[in-house]
Amino acid sequence: MRVHFCTTHTLVEAADSTRLRLALNTADYVTLDGVPLVWIGRLRGHRAERVCGPDLMPILLEQSRAHGYRHFFYGGAPGVAERLAERMTERYPGLAVAGTFCPPFRPLTIEEDRAAVDLINDSGADFVWVGLGSPRQELWLADHRDRLHAPVLLAVGAAFDYLGGVRPRAPALMQRTGTEWLFRLAAEPRRLGKRYTVVNSRFVWLVLKEAVHNAADGRP
Repeated sequence: MRVHFCTTHTLVEAADSTRLRLALNTADYVTLDGVPLVWIGRLRGHRAERVCGPDLMPILLEQSRAHGYRHFFYGGAPGVAERLAERMTERYPGLAVAGTFCPPFRPLTIEEDRAAVDLINDSGADFVWVGLGSPRQELWLADHRDRLHAPVLLAVGAAFDYLGGVRPRAPALMQRTGTEWLFRLAAEPRRLGKRYTVVNSRFVWLVLKEAVHNAADGRP
């Protein structure tokens, strides 16, 4: 099972990437990770709710203890996966951590990639949590699905930083009102300023463009 949590950033990237669209279209589950996406879904008559990695991960980790499921954490900056595993085992005593690995930010060589896959498979993991950032994590999971033995693969992005205690998450009110991106922008203006400006503008344009096309075709 391959699970992705789709943000507005992911959708904007997918608009320009056939490979990313294919990765999302072939996933087992793609959830709405963003209040604007939920709003649009509801406007179109769907019972849409936000489901994101930082919220779902603690639930699954806690519930998995009773079944003895093993978890592998793949991604994050150096040391983040290990810190995440430590914090989660402290929060959920008895949690089975199969292993952690933080790949370099550069592309892996064939040998390095094979070694990483072997490490995950040899760990006996039931869940593989991937925090490489979007769209890198979506593409990685799509490329490696057939090579990984774990039955559940989840691309959870910033969950590694939030739950690992590396970065603070926006207050609950901002999460509910679709303004979480403002909190992140204020915290990391240099890294996220250009991205959010471009992504948000492009997202609005894509929504309006689709609305015009749907209206022309007589669709809601």
